[in-house]
Amino acid sequence: MADWVTISALATAGGTLALAVTTYASVRSANRASRVAELSLMAGLRPLLVESGENDRVQHVNFMDVTGLEVPGGGAFVGEVDGSIFVVLSLKNVGPGIAVLHGGRVYGTQVTSRPDHSPVEEMRMLQRDLYIAAGDVGYYQIAFREGDDVPEGLQDAIAGGVISVEVLYGDYEGGQRVITRYGVRLVNGAWQVTTIRHWQLDRPEVRQRG
Repeated sequence: MADWVTISALATAGGTLALAVTTYASVRSANRASRVAELSLMAGLRPLLVESGENDRVQHVNFMDVTGLEVPGGGAFVGEVDGSIFVVLSLKNVGPGIAVLHGGRVYGTQVTSRPDHSPVEEMRMLQRDLYIAAGDVGYYQIAFREGDDVPEGLQDAIAGGVISVEVLYGDYEGGQRVITRYGVRLVNGAWQVTTIRHWQLDRPEVRQRG
């Protein structure tokens, strides 16, 4: 004679197990969909700064004590004005999100082939927010005035026509920080900017060291 109590208990247990498996699969699927949506959102906010193009507009950049420094597309202003050194790079945001510039570092030596970027804590932070909209051009600026720590060898590097600059920036929510290194070279009397390398600070690096 069938033990209906045992059969009923086994059926209930089987149903509970099936429900648990279904719930687990559903939660995993929801988590996966949520993660995909998060990654898609982050990708839409991500900026990427490179040198602007030669046909991009000329920008006239102001400092606290100097106004109207002319920076052509694809170029830079590098030089001394009234005893202070000014460096301005013309940059273009080729990423889909707004770029918020945080700071940077100017080198008095050529570091274009150095594999590592400068530590963030060694960078000089901007005193005001600079933004570059997606697809638009903007600039990074820095000045070295009397009393500032001028990078060793910077004046000689400027005289020799070659300097290196690293810029720290991220998205408008403060994440997805990137450091980009640029080479700045004097060619036929005009300073030209070349993008050397990008480093991701808040997500895995795209390059693997071998």
